[in-house]
Amino acid sequence: MASFEFILVTGSFLVILSIASGYASGRLGIPSLLLFLAIGMLAGSDGPGGIEFDNPRLTQYIGVLALVFILFAGGLDTNWRAVRPVVWSAFSLSTLGVCVSTVLIGWFASSTLDFSFLEGLLLGAIVSATDAAAVFTILRAKSIRLQGNLSPLLEFESGSNDPTAAILTVGLIELLSHPSTSTWDLLRMFAVQVALGAGFGLLMGKAMAYLLDRFELDFPGLYPVLTLALVVFTYGVTSVLGGSGFLAVYLAGMMIGQKTFARKLDIMRFHDGVAWLMQITMFLVLGLQVFPHRLVPLILPALLLSVFLMVIARPASVFLSLALSRMSFREQGLMAWVGLRGAVPIILATFPLVAGIPKADRMFHLVFFIVVTSLLFQGPSVSLVARWLGVEERPVTRAKTSKVAASSSNVRA
Repeated sequence: MASFEFILVTGSFLVILSIASGYASGRLGIPSLLLFLAIGMLAGSDGPGGIEFDNPRLTQYIGVLALVFILFAGGLDTNWRAVRPVVWSAFSLSTLGVCVSTVLIGWFASSTLDFSFLEGLLLGAIVSATDAAAVFTILRAKSIRLQGNLSPLLEFESGSNDPTAAILTVGLIELLSHPSTSTWDLLRMFAVQVALGAGFGLLMGKAMAYLLDRFELDFPGLYPVLTLALVVFTYGVTSVLGGSGFLAVYLAGMMIGQKTFARKLDIMRFHDGVAWLMQITMFLVLGLQVFPHRLVPLILPALLLSVFLMVIARPASVFLSLALSRMSFREQGLMAWVGLRGAVPIILATFPLVAGIPKADRMFHLVFFIVVTSLLFQGPSVSLVARWLGVEERPVTRAKTSKVAASSSNVRA
């Protein structure tokens, strides 16, 4: 058993190493999230670090807590004015799109692997949602400027489809664990989770904004502490009541983000830092939980699943979900490609492990490989694909700016 001091030294060193790798990721052209995972794997039992770690339940707890703060920070930073025109498109993608991806992956997995259709659907539900942390990081780290409403749609979809994937995952685990569960029970659970998650999230968002604006605390440092406690409270109460805690914290963050109060900028900066710490911690722990030697036999089926997801399932879900929208084919094409998978699928893959579902360990490592493939191939190519499709905004050059300024001065003259 390692001493407490050794754990502190090791943990802090891994975080520092992750931050250093994140600084280098931009120059190397590799997503920082992928480097965080790699550091965790190298530090694990199969790597040179040799840290013995195999605790799916603890991994799940850490991942869920981290995701709560990441979603809250994402909602806090969401510009409602930019998001409002794409609300219905994002809603369609986060519901119909997730369901389409789940069914297609479920069919493919049950047809090509030794999974039943229900087990295939569970695997599909786990990998169906795009990852908010991955999308936020890729778009903002690379300073990608997209035309129209593409950026707010991508960010809003990635933050709002996690609850749907989580609900489907929990429902399918229930169905596999208790085959007597009826479809009506699953539909009722889905409706209750969405309704309670949305309702309590909006209510707590208003309450948080009111408290932050009206409460006069003696010490300014207590305001971020208050928001931390309120975010955890929002998730916990919503989940206890049977609602989607992920949806609640995301909507609560959005509600606060639209309000104006004295310490808003400080709170936003604080939660941005917390979100980064949570991302690093989450990916390190997920990397520790993976055993690379178990990935080797799964390379071929995982690669087939990754290609099917990127080339068939994600594009089909996007084009079907946006069939009635006014988005052009090129814009929908970019949406289809930016289906980045990240920590959310790996966190959801711990749910079958904890529930004791057969083949859960195989699912976990398949999902891990799919996420790595997505980050490795889709992440660095977003800017290139956007440019190829002609949906990336071109920065105004200095020459053009000077010409415009000269012509305007001539008009004034």
